[in-house]
Amino acid sequence: MEIRRIGVVGLGAMGAGIAQLGIEAGYAVVGREISADLGERARERIAHFLERKVEKDQLAAEEREDALARLTLTTDLSALADCDLVIEAIVEDLGAKLELFRELERIVRPEAILATNTSALSVTEIAAATSTPERVVGMHFFNPAPLMPLVEIVRAELSAEEAVETAYGVAERMGKRPIRCHDTPGFVVNRILIPLLNDCIRALDEARVTPEVLDTAMTAGAGWPMGPCTLVDLVGIDVHVHASEALYEKLREPRMAPPPRIVAMRNAGLLGRKSGRGFYRYD
Repeated sequence: MEIRRIGVVGLGAMGAGIAQLGIEAGYAVVGREISADLGERARERIAHFLERKVEKDQLAAEEREDALARLTLTTDLSALADCDLVIEAIVEDLGAKLELFRELERIVRPEAILATNTSALSVTEIAAATSTPERVVGMHFFNPAPLMPLVEIVRAELSAEEAVETAYGVAERMGKRPIRCHDTPGFVVNRILIPLLNDCIRALDEARVTPEVLDTAMTAGAGWPMGPCTLVDLVGIDVHVHASEALYEKLREPRMAPPPRIVAMRNAGLLGRKSGRGFYRYD
């Protein structure tokens, strides 16, 4: 299926990054936020990152302007009616996603593909909210979406081959390195990474080391490009806790459960870079 127009629902850090990838790849993108103010903030964020690419000679000034011209903002879901592909990037809450997919099914054309960017929820459960689950797939981008090369293309139980391959092709056109996988808790990366990061966080107390020491151990000793504490701060401590809880609920494996230390940090509002303080302090 040929994709010309992409809708992105939710223009937070992840959604804005996906929208940026879309307009850079030459797609017309309709970005939907719940308020015009949030939409404009997303446009400013995208414009800022594209300007930085111009300053680094990675993008011509004319290309930046052309890309921004392909971005349309709206607060009305019905504006997505002509989209060939709609990517959902709203809050990681199953109820909210189910409600959204029911609405999208009523709005978009029957042949349009619906994709969820969920990192831990079941794509099959989300697809079940529609009467046409064959057109629903997962497109799991990683944060920050413009920089991280991987996209997990997730096949739900009833996803059609055409929907999976079309989503794969879109990710390739965006310059990504997509992989295909089936719908299983955590997909590929988070199924491995979430319990591993939880083990690292538990080691802070068990080995009686500081975040700095733990990060040094894993970068200098295990060859990680980024220490686990720095990584969790970047991802967002609230996001990590939510993903851990979702995986533990599905799998009941103790390593999946978020350690008490990071749950307490989440409850205290220490969310990492986004809040200015997590394992580390940020200006």
